[in-house]
Amino acid sequence: MKILKNILVQGEHKLPILTDLYFLEGTGPKPVLIFCHGYKGFKDWGPWDLIAEHFAQLGFFFLKFNFSHNGVTSENPVDFTDLEAFGNNNFIKELDDLQAVINWISSSHIYENEIDISDISLIGHSRGGGIAVLKASEDKRIKKVISWAGVSDFGTRFPTGQILSEWEDKGVVYIVNTRTKQQLPHYFQFYTTFAENADRLSIKKAVERLGIPYLIIQGEKDDNVILKEALALQSWNKNNELYVIDGANHTFNSSHPYEFDYLIAELQLLIRASLTFLNHQKA
Repeated sequence: MKILKNILVQGEHKLPILTDLYFLEGTGPKPVLIFCHGYKGFKDWGPWDLIAEHFAQLGFFFLKFNFSHNGVTSENPVDFTDLEAFGNNNFIKELDDLQAVINWISSSHIYENEIDISDISLIGHSRGGGIAVLKASEDKRIKKVISWAGVSDFGTRFPTGQILSEWEDKGVVYIVNTRTKQQLPHYFQFYTTFAENADRLSIKKAVERLGIPYLIIQGEKDDNVILKEALALQSWNKNNELYVIDGANHTFNSSHPYEFDYLIAELQLLIRASLTFLNHQKA
């Protein structure tokens, strides 16, 4: 298997987009899977490497990447060391980053014999699921989309009333990263950028206009993105499919660091459902 780590892809927001590729070299053009990580996530989190290898072994060209402003750097891709970048991230930048990645791999002459650019699918976890669905509704090159514990509404993630006013007055609010105990900043531009682009960033509207197959995979015991959100995503388009994994939490019972060299049962179910969908819903 060919594994290429930390390729720098240039987007439109100054900071590079760190990208990994996994594929079986010399086996002809392969369907492309592009994976988007979630909030406070990164491409090397937990089991994502192992999952990438698994999809590649099964004949996919798997691409995963860091959003340019997710707070990790090329020098230190597994820790939040660029807090200024993290604080200046927003949904529009993430959509632009994903667009840059799709453009890059679609026009790459280096990998043209390894990829089938007529068969590109997006997978997103959590917030990345929302980003994947939004982009899939905008870009005709995307043939299928899957969300793993994907959010249904970005707007409900923001505070209202007094808390929102205090955020505006201070210009920044800090969120604790429970894993690292860091105080991660969010500058008020995060909210204003959303408000100014609320129509484009409506996941509901994006799902309603999707003309491609969409699979929603949800953990039954997810406390971060509850089952109600998955049911809403399913209801907004009659062609959507929903698969619920019993006993699974927001990360399908995985964590970082991932201490196993195999996929735990919930991750096996996650991949199996994804593969069944991808193989059944041909481009």
